[in-house]
Amino acid sequence: MVSTTRTRISKRLSPALIALVAVLIVGTVGFVALEQMDWLDALYMTVITISTVGFGEIKTLSHEGRLFTIGLIFAAALITFYAASVITNWIASGEWREQLERERERRMMKQLKNHTIVCGYGRVGRHVVHTLLEEKMPFVVIDPDANAIAHLRELGHMALHGNAADESILKQACIERARAIVVAVNSDAENVFIVLTARGICPDLQIIARANYETSESKLVRAGANHVISPYRIAGRRMVTTLIRPAVADFLDEVAHVGNEELLIEQVLIAPNSSLVGKTLAQAQLTERIGVTLLACKMPNAPTRTTPSADMVLQANMQMLALGSPEQLRTLLKMAGECA
Repeated sequence: MVSTTRTRISKRLSPALIALVAVLIVGTVGFVALEQMDWLDALYMTVITISTVGFGEIKTLSHEGRLFTIGLIFAAALITFYAASVITNWIASGEWREQLERERERRMMKQLKNHTIVCGYGRVGRHVVHTLLEEKMPFVVIDPDANAIAHLRELGHMALHGNAADESILKQACIERARAIVVAVNSDAENVFIVLTARGICPDLQIIARANYETSESKLVRAGANHVISPYRIAGRRMVTTLIRPAVADFLDEVAHVGNEELLIEQVLIAPNSSLVGKTLAQAQLTERIGVTLLACKMPNAPTRTTPSADMVLQANMQMLALGSPEQLRTLLKMAGECA
């Protein structure tokens, strides 16, 4: 953190600043006592002595005054040497570069909106980040491993070092403006705490959580997760599908692969002002006009309708699952959001 770095530097330099003030006070009082100067002349004499600017003496000093002046010069030299060593070590250690990076990251995070927060940069978290990069979606990673955070920052990604169950860390990641949070820490217990904290901050946030054990799934849902994913269950089902239905598995791999330029499945939301609202599928002619295949439709709080019939009426806020090429799907997305 920038504030932590500044605090460390301030703590190192504070003894030198205190010593400098003490020398100014002792020097001023000393010149008043030894040379019978007035307070302003004594302060002036102290300043030009410890700053070594080379100005002449205000008045001829006594032997005691000269010995006192020599002591002031040595004290000022020691203070200067100590302060210089602190600053040199700060520069050599690269803390200044770290501070600049934190400032840059803080400014970038202030501009974040509709981003995804990824909690945990383990095996699952890495794949989440990789996919978000392929989809060109903004994200912030939170992880307690300092090495993982340093690696992400070296790659130019936004990352925060800390516990994602800490409310202050989530707020630093701008959770109030986030699109979703992916909770992918290795421990189910930690995932529950993170979900509870995130849901407490943002009641409407989409939360996707990882569950290592089936017994944890219901707990994560009760904690506030919208979706709970079990990597091991999905992997097991995928293996069985490959075993008994290899063609189906290959097809699903093809349409689910990010970066596929031939065939994709896209989720399309029909906006209230779309020209599609109020039309039947037969009237919309999505397959004939665009070339997409409509796989399913779903209204909020309603079951999914697979293989929708031609007389089904398209409604505002309806979610469509469509199969097509990237260009065809872009056209459908435009139609679903355009004005009538």
